Amino acid sequence: MTHDMHYAPARRPALRSPLGLFAEALVVWQQRRALARLDDARLCDIGLSREDARREAARPVWDVPTGWRA
Repeated sequence: MTHDMHYAPARRPALRSPLGLFAEALVVWQQRRALARLDDARLCDIGLSREDARREAARPVWDVPTGWRA
């Protein structure tokens, strides 16, 4: 019995320039600061608590979900 399985080759991470990495970090930093400035009504609209927003804003810029990385 043969199995016709196809495996995708492992993807190598794309090499990014230092300027590109800096730009990504700046965007993450700006987004987290904006989140921290939202009022409680806006946080409630997106399903977050004040503590959730504070915790996210306190994360370092390199600490992002894997899916965000290009």
